[in-house]
Amino acid sequence: MDLARKNWNTQQKRLRLLLSDPTHHDQAIDLFIQQHAEVHSAAMSSLGSLSFEDKVIFDMDDLQIREIPNQIEHSIAWILWHLARIEDVAMNMLVAGETQVLYRDDWVRKMNVTVLHTGNSMTKKDVVDLSSVIDVDALRNYRVAVGRRTEEIVKELEPGVLKQKVATSRLELLIQEGAVVEKARGLIDYWSRRDIAGLLLMPPTRHCFVHLNEAAKIKKRILF
Repeated sequence: MDLARKNWNTQQKRLRLLLSDPTHHDQAIDLFIQQHAEVHSAAMSSLGSLSFEDKVIFDMDDLQIREIPNQIEHSIAWILWHLARIEDVAMNMLVAGETQVLYRDDWVRKMNVTVLHTGNSMTKKDVVDLSSVIDVDALRNYRVAVGRRTEEIVKELEPGVLKQKVATSRLELLIQEGAVVEKARGLIDYWSRRDIAGLLLMPPTRHCFVHLNEAAKIKKRILF
C-alpha cells in the first residue's frame, strides 16, 4: 500500500474516534470532508487535491473504463456507478430523508441507464450490460453531484444526531422506491444496525476507498 493510502487508513481510524465523541463534532466533520474529497474526483470539492479517483481514471479512455478483464467481476464504470448510487441512497434517503440526487437534473436520461437501485446482487450479465451503455462523462458528473450533496448534508448535522439510528420509516422506503432490490435486503439489515456516524464511514468514505482500490487493480490488469 502506498503512503497516501496508508495515511488515509490512519485518518479513517481517527475519524471513527472523533465521530463517537460529541465534544469533537467540528473536528469530525472537517476530517470527514477531507477524507470524502480524497475518494471523489478533484472536481467535486474545493480542496483542489488529486484524489484516488483521479489517479485511477487518469490516462484511461472510455472503452478501458467500461472493460471487464477476464476473471474480474466489475468494470471501473460499474464501480463508479455503484459508489455514486449507494452514497446517493444512503445519504439522501437515510441520513437526510430527502429525494435522491438521481431524480434531480435528469440524471437517469443523461447517464442512459435503466437500473436505478444500488447495484448490490447484480449478475455478471447485468454488470456487462450497464458497463456497455452508461455515459461515462455523465456518470462522473453525477458522482460529483452526489458528493457535493453529501457535503451539504454532513455540514448541516448537529452533534446529537450522529448517535441516532436511521428511522425505520426511511429504511422501509428503500424497497418501496426500488433503491434496494429484494435480493439485497441484507444491505437494509446492515444499515438498520448503524447510527448516523456509522453511515458516514460506510458508504461515503470507507466503502469508496475499498472499491477505488479494486478499480486501481482493474486498471493494472487493463493497462499493464
